[in-house]
Amino acid sequence: MTYRNPAPTVDIIIELVDRPHRPIVLIERRNTPLGWAIPGGFVDYGESVETAAVREALEEISLPVELREQFHVYSDPQRDPRGHTLSVVFLAAATGEPKAADDAKTVGIFELWRLPEPLCFDHDRILRDYRLYRDYGIRPRL
Repeated sequence: MTYRNPAPTVDIIIELVDRPHRPIVLIERRNTPLGWAIPGGFVDYGESVETAAVREALEEISLPVELREQFHVYSDPQRDPRGHTLSVVFLAAATGEPKAADDAKTVGIFELWRLPEPLCFDHDRILRDYRLYRDYGIRPRL
């Protein structure tokens, strides 16, 4: 019998805490699916999700981040058109000027009420959940 499992990924909602209103950093993807996305990527074999989150943030936006908390896990089998993934989403803080690198074509700094389109994957849902949490303390429900 062959087993198939979803691929583990991480996404990091990064607040720039040295700016008014703590805007977040999004990347415009270099590879398909094209569009704007929360920085993140696949967890390497032998790597913890926390280590993967810090690594992916540095690789994509060229800034070190401080992980603040694990926010939620998103695992809808349809969330990624490339195949079944599950994402552990972290909230993180950073300071400085992000620069696009690795899989990021460009990087943008956005207020939560002015997000770009299109957003890839299920990142519109993740960011709606995050805004409810940030503004009202309401966590996503299972």
